[in-house]
Amino acid sequence: MISFCLFKNQSGILYWRGLDIIVMIFSTSSSEHSPARLSKFTSAFFKTILAYRLPTPLMAVKANITFLLPSMFVPRIRRMCWNFSAGSTAGITSSDKVVQDILNTFTDLRHYSREIENELKTTENQSIKVYMKESENIASLHNQISACDQILERMENMLLDFQNDLGSISSEILTLQRKSISMSQELTNRQAIRGQLSQFIDDISVPETLIEGIMDLTVTDKEFLTQLQILNHKISFLKEQSFKDTKSCHDVKDILEKLRNKAMSKIRNYLLEQISKFRKPMTNYQIPQNNLLKHKGHYQFLLSNERNIAEEIANEYIDTMSKIYFSYFKSYESRVMKLQFEECTNMDDLMGIEDTGTRGIFNKSFKHKATVFTIGNRGDVLAQQLEAPIIVPHAETRNRYPFEDLFRSIQYALVDNACREYLFISEYFMAKNQAALDLFNKIMEKTLTLLQKNLRTYMSSCFDSIAVFLCFHLVLRYKIMCHKRCVPALDEHWEMLENILLPRFQYIVQLNIKSIRDCDVTKFNLELGPHYIARRYAEFSAALVGISENFPNELVSKLLAELQEEVEMFIFRMAGAFIERKDQLIFLINNYDMILSIIMERTRDNSKEAEVFKSRLAAKSGEYAEQILFPHFGEMIQYVKECEHYFEHSKIKELKAMEPKSIEIVQNFTNNWKKSLEDLNREVLISFPNLVTGSSLLQLALTQLVQYYHRFHKLLSPQIRAQLVNIHLIMVEMKKYKTSF
Repeated sequence: MISFCLFKNQSGILYWRGLDIIVMIFSTSSSEHSPARLSKFTSAFFKTILAYRLPTPLMAVKANITFLLPSMFVPRIRRMCWNFSAGSTAGITSSDKVVQDILNTFTDLRHYSREIENELKTTENQSIKVYMKESENIASLHNQISACDQILERMENMLLDFQNDLGSISSEILTLQRKSISMSQELTNRQAIRGQLSQFIDDISVPETLIEGIMDLTVTDKEFLTQLQILNHKISFLKEQSFKDTKSCHDVKDILEKLRNKAMSKIRNYLLEQISKFRKPMTNYQIPQNNLLKHKGHYQFLLSNERNIAEEIANEYIDTMSKIYFSYFKSYESRVMKLQFEECTNMDDLMGIEDTGTRGIFNKSFKHKATVFTIGNRGDVLAQQLEAPIIVPHAETRNRYPFEDLFRSIQYALVDNACREYLFISEYFMAKNQAALDLFNKIMEKTLTLLQKNLRTYMSSCFDSIAVFLCFHLVLRYKIMCHKRCVPALDEHWEMLENILLPRFQYIVQLNIKSIRDCDVTKFNLELGPHYIARRYAEFSAALVGISENFPNELVSKLLAELQEEVEMFIFRMAGAFIERKDQLIFLINNYDMILSIIMERTRDNSKEAEVFKSRLAAKSGEYAEQILFPHFGEMIQYVKECEHYFEHSKIKELKAMEPKSIEIVQNFTNNWKKSLEDLNREVLISFPNLVTGSSLLQLALTQLVQYYHRFHKLLSPQIRAQLVNIHLIMVEMKKYKTSF
């Protein structure tokens, strides 16, 4: 409505202004020399039409105008033209072409002025006629403009009224907005109060279902547990409100107290009944434990409302389980230990004790027990059998086991039971960290003390170092297993076992070292083959290194180093018993080779022990190759060494003096080299029972022979050199002694 009125208002005013502009243009264009020329009429008319089309702001509209009659326009127009003419004359210069043309034609200016004045009069008369002719239209226009002014005035009044109405509506809207905010705040406050009040009523009221559930339902019913949780919540809420002196607490206090007492009585009787089931013979106590876990809310209710009863239940459980575990492990360990091998190690089963036929540790009569220093398949107890089922005594009465298998079965049973017990305690009794450890220690203390005492007793008479070391590593692995199961409760037990096993292992190894140190080599038979003490060491060392690869221990490494040093000294002492150096080297090589082969077979190739004996074997092998070559090719070897010495010191005379000797050496070599190779092969094969070692030593000796032969060839004169056997013939002959293994 407002836009329509503004548009009509502007349209009427623009129409009027356009007509006014056109009239003024016609009135000021009566002469050619007027300010608005006739040639611009069309342009002025189009500009007026454009102004009529464009919207004009309301502020720019003028509603009133003063009209003049045509007779009153004429003097003013003339005055305007005269003023303009005077102003134009004053501004004429010599550069004006029109003035110059007039001056050049020598026209009389007064005559020219009169002509212009006549033209103006003519134009003025014509304009007056046009005005007179259009007087009716102008009068009609005036009437229309007056009517338009009246309409616009009414519209203005209407718009002012509308503006006032809008102002009053805006104030009403603000008032309504304030009322709405106030009502919204009141509603929010009421809802908050209602929510709190309804929650308070729900928390403090005692419904009939709660009373029936606590009084009538059995303890194991799911609905009873649900109602028990509700009761526990209401009791806690009642305690909280009692501190605030809430009056309504007195209305429900008595009934909640009665329900609490009834629930605790039923729960106490049920828990004591369940705990008593643990004591029945041949009972799988895991079943009643699972039943307790299903209803762990019972103990939580007791703990929240009556700690004395909760402590009574906990103490009853601790006492019962402590006796059960103690009885079980005491019986199990005693029965399992009866399955051990009847023949056990003793002080006579040390590494340096002389091997005689009367002892049962290493002779053939010991067929059901692993040897003391050989691990065999005993290491499986740390791998495949680590988590194998425990040994059942009554099912294995005909079988016999080494001590480490029995120890594994006992400790694995302990791990399973202890881990389950610790997790049960943490969940059911809601104990964490030190509280859980305290409860666990109260239950398992007697059992753990018993196992530690029995192990200490057994270790006092045990001399089986392999068994002790395996038990030590079983402890390390079970300790890691407990940590993976998030059960730190057995850490002290494992440390106690380590303190029992590792010192005993150290003591036994020290006894073995001392036995080797005290050996009298004169009591042993002189044989070139590997000594049984060296074999014992090799088996024992390989066993320890193989077991401790993933769990290195500084004390074990130190003991192995001492044992290795003592064994090497023993081998040297035994080798010193041989008169000839060659026999000494054969003995050393046989022992080093045997030790190295066993260690590399049972451990990594790059172990410390393997590297040591590799270097020892390489050094002695090179020396042995020199020793076996000298009896057959000693003259040539001695000649090469002496001549090279003379050559290095530039002793030419001595070199020439050696030439006659070289002829004899060449002749002897040519006559005997094939037979010498056969003798070398036979001697090596007889000396070394290990064919691989003998073959490698023979090839090493032949390689050195070829090197000496090349050096000998270079030292000879051309005449003597021609008498030598072709090196290719020698190489072909040597290939006959190269074995395929």
